[in-house]
Amino acid sequence: MGTRHLIGLIAVVVALTATPAAAAPSSQSYPHPTPFGPQRPYEPDVAGPENIDTGSVTYAEDGGSPFGVNISFTSLRSTPTGAEPAAAREFVFLFDRSVHFNPYLFPVCDRSVIEKQGAAACPAGSQVGSGQAVFYRGGESEVLVFNTAFGEGRRGVLIHIPATGAVLENTLERVVGEYRDDYGWGLNEILPVNDTPPQERPSTKEFYVTFGGVHKGQSFVRSFARPGAELSVGVWSEYVTGQTTLVTGTATRP
Repeated sequence: MGTRHLIGLIAVVVALTATPAAAAPSSQSYPHPTPFGPQRPYEPDVAGPENIDTGSVTYAEDGGSPFGVNISFTSLRSTPTGAEPAAAREFVFLFDRSVHFNPYLFPVCDRSVIEKQGAAACPAGSQVGSGQAVFYRGGESEVLVFNTAFGEGRRGVLIHIPATGAVLENTLERVVGEYRDDYGWGLNEILPVNDTPPQERPSTKEFYVTFGGVHKGQSFVRSFARPGAELSVGVWSEYVTGQTTLVTGTATRP
């Protein structure tokens, strides 16, 4: 996704960088930020390339409530040799301690609605983000984000990729351990296990997603930091090789 897909408001962009580790020790180097949410079924690691993750984050006022913001993530994925990156298992989008979500004041869309009737059937006001996915093997797709509710009282969003039919559940979880120094919440996205061998699964080389929306004057995402404050941003990733990466940076609150 190019700049044409970003929110057309004054924004602050920060580059994110990560130093990838070898597959075997990387899981120890970058522990899971939100380990107590839904669990992905066990799947053995497979051989594959070392992924290199980079990206950027954009903060913008959402035009709704005084504290409302849109937060846009750009994720770029490559390998040292130019080979296709290893497919993902999980992502966690990490949000600064000043950021709070407001899902209870927004309509919800259930994944069954999208799967059976399409995204257009989701209730008005339930869309809380958008973006684009660029696939390594060619082609791209718009990305749609919907407010939703899960079992056991959990809240979060659905990331829908219409071109592939994927509906990816992202649960809103409190971060743990050392992550609490910089972050408050994470959106934990689990890519489900399927019948395709892990080493043959396709991957994205670029992924763009914005979280944010306004419904009846209320903002889905709010930051209570003062203007000009430095905000922590990050993305944690795990791949089918067992490699994990942690991409971090800071952004200035507009």
